[in-house]
Amino acid sequence: MKEIIERIGEVLDFAGVLVIAAGTAIATVAFVVRYVRVWRVGDSYRLFRQDVGRAILLGLELLVAADIIRTVAVSPTFQSVGVLAVIVAVRTFLSFSLQVELEGRLPWQPKQAPAGTQEPGS
Repeated sequence: MKEIIERIGEVLDFAGVLVIAAGTAIATVAFVVRYVRVWRVGDSYRLFRQDVGRAILLGLELLVAADIIRTVAVSPTFQSVGVLAVIVAVRTFLSFSLQVELEGRLPWQPKQAPAGTQEPGS
């Protein structure tokens, strides 16, 4: 049973790395296409950063899941759980930071209406 769980963790690790690599490659191709079509670096670069950030966020989620599965199911010692806590804390901080950078606001702040639109009742 431990071998199966270890394999599942390895598959999730591989999937996380694959998502980050593929997402970055796709974002790069999209950046080049946008840049060639529009010839404006600012908008293209901002969208590129958002696309890469989303790929990293998704990949981090898979990597955290793999760590949790392997640590809790395969070797649940106090030391391994402590190491897992540190890894999850670092990856959570990275995810939070990326999310704030992508959205340009803290999660508890309300979303701003797009420019040119009015809020109901105005």
